[in-house]
Amino acid sequence: MGKSKFGMYMILGAVIGGAASLLDKTTRENVIGKSKKAIDMVQYYSQNKDQLSSKIEEQKGKYEAIFEEFSKNATYIKETVEDVKQLTPQIKELVNDTKEALVESKDEYEKVAAEATSQDSMGK
Repeated sequence: MGKSKFGMYMILGAVIGGAASLLDKTTRENVIGKSKKAIDMVQYYSQNKDQLSSKIEEQKGKYEAIFEEFSKNATYIKETVEDVKQLTPQIKELVNDTKEALVESKDEYEKVAAEATSQDSMGK
């Protein structure tokens, strides 16, 4: 059996696609400009390794702060969801009790209204 040529053709397709996209002048200028910036940065940081280390530490600190904030938010959301889960049965019970109380008061109102109507009818 022959070797799979998928990887080779995939790389070949990427090279051909990249070359085709460079036929556009704007794209070509953009790639050249970004490449020059990247080369300048590599040269600068290869000569100033201490600044590279401090830049990496700075970025690391930012990402750690973001991760810590995200963790706090995730914990808060998890706790809030748990609180809601615990409150849901209590709220459901409260709604049912309120409904029952309203039905009872409606029945009592209708009873009182019926008695008042019958007394008015008898009084006339």
